[in-house]
Amino acid sequence: MPSEFHPGDVISYIEMCRAVGASLQRGMNYRLCGAESVILMSRRAGAPYEDHIDETGKTLIYEGHDCSKTHTCPDPKRIDQPEFFPSGVLTQNGLFAASAKRYKQGNTPPELVRVFEKIKDGIWVYNGIFELIDYTIEQSKERLVFKFKLRLVHSDDDLIRTTRGLEQDDDRIIPSWVKLEVWKRDKGTCQIPGCGATTGLHFDHIIPYSRGGSSKEPANIQILCGRHNLAKRDRIE
Repeated sequence: MPSEFHPGDVISYIEMCRAVGASLQRGMNYRLCGAESVILMSRRAGAPYEDHIDETGKTLIYEGHDCSKTHTCPDPKRIDQPEFFPSGVLTQNGLFAASAKRYKQGNTPPELVRVFEKIKDGIWVYNGIFELIDYTIEQSKERLVFKFKLRLVHSDDDLIRTTRGLEQDDDRIIPSWVKLEVWKRDKGTCQIPGCGATTGLHFDHIIPYSRGGSSKEPANIQILCGRHNLAKRDRIE
């Protein structure tokens, strides 16, 4: 992940693919290109899966993915989410589940997963690095679905900013509905008077979370370009 990307950064699909070094064609990507794992989430109206961020803003419950629509699976929403392909090879659900199981058994550290969230067509937000710590298989109407539990952790970049004495105001994920409302209100542009930049954007806490500012109040969230976001951070004492 390029060092200039931090939780809250607004990026395009192309920038996201460039960041992970692959063309992302699916939501679950275990050990992408043999390296890190990546998941794509969405909490927009009509999203195909029920992803959920808890009230602390630090835990993501991510729903597993359905089988592909084929002549043998004409309606994936009526079929249990698969752990294996017919060949016996693990699906993405199975790969993530096996990793969570190894961690719970104390055999490996938790899998680190980079999470990106779709807020509208072509517009994504980098939510940060999460640890995959658990999974369950739950009943959802007439079928079974995977639910993966991921916990937000600090990235190396966050630790670097801490040693520089800068405030960490991205400890909580800004809820999806807040991002959508702020994006619409700010018209996808930097809110510093006279700027109006439409690229290199970031969701910024006006009052930092560490100083009591809320992640759940659109009035406390604004869009800033990278230059003005950095300038604001440098003013924090």
